[in-house]
Amino acid sequence: MLTLTNLLIVVGFAASGLGSALPPKIGTTSSGSGRTSLKQVRNPNYRFNGALSVYKTYLKYGAPVPDHLVKAVNKIALENGNPEIKRNTGSAAAIPIDEFDVAYVTPVSIGTPPQTLNLDFDTGSSDLWVFSNHMPNNQIRGQEIYSPNKSSSSKLLSGHSWSITYGDGSASRGNVYTDNFTVGGLTAVNQAVECAQQVSTSFTRETAIDGLVGLGFSALNTVSPKAQTTYFDNVKASLDAPLFTTDLKFKAAGTYDFGYIDKAKYTGSITYTPVNTNPGYWTWTSTGYQVGAEPFVSTPITNIADTGTTLLYLPNTIVSAYYKQIPGASNNRNYGGYVFPCSAKIPSFTFGVGSARFTIPANYINYGEVSAGSTSCFGGIQSSSGVGINIFGDVALKAAFVVFDGAATPQLGWANKPLKGL
Repeated sequence: MLTLTNLLIVVGFAASGLGSALPPKIGTTSSGSGRTSLKQVRNPNYRFNGALSVYKTYLKYGAPVPDHLVKAVNKIALENGNPEIKRNTGSAAAIPIDEFDVAYVTPVSIGTPPQTLNLDFDTGSSDLWVFSNHMPNNQIRGQEIYSPNKSSSSKLLSGHSWSITYGDGSASRGNVYTDNFTVGGLTAVNQAVECAQQVSTSFTRETAIDGLVGLGFSALNTVSPKAQTTYFDNVKASLDAPLFTTDLKFKAAGTYDFGYIDKAKYTGSITYTPVNTNPGYWTWTSTGYQVGAEPFVSTPITNIADTGTTLLYLPNTIVSAYYKQIPGASNNRNYGGYVFPCSAKIPSFTFGVGSARFTIPANYINYGEVSAGSTSCFGGIQSSSGVGINIFGDVALKAAFVVFDGAATPQLGWANKPLKGL
């Protein structure tokens, strides 16, 4: 997602001996198992910038970026000794060089012979696009690139193109090829690979990311004149079960598992909730919330489960109720969102899935100093009013074991697990 917690580089490996494999289906091949696991590794160069995280969320969801947020990002960038974001014809263009804002990337192989790129796994989008040798040199700043002309299995999808426009007016676009695409031992044959010819500067500064793997629903894919099928939809029939799970961790390596549910990664039972796939997000409705030891408030909270977003974005009324419990907390425009004294004791936050309850520990919500040496800390819960949609990003996803079930009737499954701080 363009996101946003500790930058993690995911090392893919095929899980072996976990059960009998299904035979490969048309359009996909299997490496001998209908399941695979992707393990995350922390990037020590990551530095969190709360305002920048909010800024990138605005861009991703096409929301106009307010001037005060740009000023907040610049303020923190300057305090940290980084370049400012510049405005071109009213649009925010450049991202501070040393700020890594992508939460998870994974090595994938494309083509024959394989070309390895590090891509971001994002349940909040449905495009698989990569840096390519079709881009101008000044947009490539250390990223690995895909060269379709060097792959004997690549084929131009004639007449097709893709384009994604962001909230600052910038865009990424290009043409489309089909090629072999492998993640953790699972290969999609003739997978649509969107080759960038132009990339928004919000990505060119992200030297650790070579593109995105959208894990949303195929209906959200931007290729025209005909939308293309996502990687997950292409390999789904070859999996032991048509699902993937996330076991994200707080300041530690987590995993993505495809095709199976690892019972060792959660406690109790899994609570499932329906998913609304229109227009292509993993959209579901929480049954309410609780701030610390306050009573649980039953109220529907419709939102997107998005691994490509760091923070938890909720309606103003809920966010205000949370920060009212923290002395000295305020919605500070100078820092791009809600902040609080780092010395303050902050409450946990609980959300409902059906009758089940999932608690985000207080330490998960404290995203650290707003800038180096500051006594103010940035909150992991922020208002969704400017973005226009509620988002359960990594702050919430780290508090649970989550099943993204892509069966004929899609659903999300939530289970508790041991957490740091509870």
